[in-house]
Amino acid sequence: MNFYDELKYKAFNSGLRVNFFIALNVLIFLLISLIMIIEYLFTKKTPISDFLNEQLAVPTHLPSLLQQPWSPFTYMFMHEGFFHILFNMLWLFWIGSILEEFLNGKKVTFVYLMGGLSGAFIYVLCYNLLPAFADQVVFSRAVGASASVMAIVVATATLLPNYTIGLMFLGPVKLKWIALFYVIFDFLSIAGPNAGGHLAHLGGAIFGFFFIKSLNSGNDWCKPFENFFKPTSRLKVVSKNGRIVSNRNHNPNQSEIDAILDKISQAGYEKLSQQEKEILFSASSKNEEK
Repeated sequence: MNFYDELKYKAFNSGLRVNFFIALNVLIFLLISLIMIIEYLFTKKTPISDFLNEQLAVPTHLPSLLQQPWSPFTYMFMHEGFFHILFNMLWLFWIGSILEEFLNGKKVTFVYLMGGLSGAFIYVLCYNLLPAFADQVVFSRAVGASASVMAIVVATATLLPNYTIGLMFLGPVKLKWIALFYVIFDFLSIAGPNAGGHLAHLGGAIFGFFFIKSLNSGNDWCKPFENFFKPTSRLKVVSKNGRIVSNRNHNPNQSEIDAILDKISQAGYEKLSQQEKEILFSASSKNEEK
């Protein structure tokens, strides 16, 4: 397994997609915050971090958007402050873990990314078409994983409307009521100071809802995405008593997998041998295809 396959395994085949996205968001937030603090301490100015925030945030001004076409992807990993990222990551962990348990990691990845893109699309579209935002379109920018998280929340509530979770001060609440509350709240907040953010949330919610409805009807929008991230098939040939043997059809048994998982828990993934990584990678790939 080469470096690319190891990275693809950890990011897309480990079964811990929610944790991966949380770690990525936190890492980017800490990195930009560190740059800003160092800049401020030595110069009392923050030109580098300001530049990064501007380039990674999604703008509504179409000429600016054309100059930074990566921003509809990067904005969903950016956050303005500690509480912004805290609440987004808490909801991503709580609800995303449920969705990952009932579907699979690749679908969680798909919903996160496409929910974020849908949020960016609705945000940019509304700011360029609706007269209420005509005086803001030139300078408005958005950051945050909220649209992606909202897509996951609504997708989970659509898939499991009566699934109940406990909320502080409220007790057990069904997911459908949580999702409905946030959708109504975002709609009623469009006339407020953070209209762009709430429009993006609604864009994510719309995608999450229709993705699950389509999935329930037998149309899986995620299938091309899942096929793209299938591990590449490799034919390893070794010599055994003068014969040529292929390991392509080798199916690792449960005892082999358990032994490898025990080794990971005791020593970490990095301590696995190349052969053990291949076995784990093969087993994970087969599970994803079921």
